[in-house]
Amino acid sequence: MFTGIIQAVGSIALIERKGGDARLRIHAGALDISDVQLGDSIAVDGVCLTAVEHSANGFSADVSGETLMRTTLGNLSAGSRVNLEKALTPSSRLGGHLVSGHVDGVGEVVARSAEARSVRFRIQAPATLARYIAAKGSICLDGVSLTVNAVEGALFDVNVVPHTLQCTTLDEYRPGHRVNLEVDLIARYLERLMLGERAADTASAITPAFLAGHGFLR
Repeated sequence: MFTGIIQAVGSIALIERKGGDARLRIHAGALDISDVQLGDSIAVDGVCLTAVEHSANGFSADVSGETLMRTTLGNLSAGSRVNLEKALTPSSRLGGHLVSGHVDGVGEVVARSAEARSVRFRIQAPATLARYIAAKGSICLDGVSLTVNAVEGALFDVNVVPHTLQCTTLDEYRPGHRVNLEVDLIARYLERLMLGERAADTASAITPAFLAGHGFLR
């Protein structure tokens, strides 16, 4: 588990393609990896990866073909900057929100505008994720915990303050940039709980009729 509070910005040192998957060698930047053990989890642009090698200034992680296909990691190249966060410990502060490091989908920046000293981004999410995104709820963009300012269908806005822009890769984003999205865990589990025994039915889903029948729509 992670918090969505980025601890350092690193960079891709090398990508070794291995058949259908890859091994990433990552320069850790200012991230303290003195306590990292083999097998530890580190979030790279919001994707939970396992450290399989480490040195004084970086680590390596294997990335499956599935992850390369379903996240933005497959588009990285040597020199790409990435957001890094080590996994939570029992003594860690939970400054953002609970993040699993399991990316739900890839969104796209469609607009960027200045708002006082902050920057406001409008993101297009996959239609399948729209129901999990709520105004004033939490969402994770490339590993960064943010608050949703507004929602319009599958479009949503986030406001990024100067400190976050400085300490993450978000200031580099322009329209067309693709981002890893992880929706709030609570929304995911709530959907399953609402299904009750129907959760075992592979054809079941939360539909308007289901919500209306349970008093959520009128």
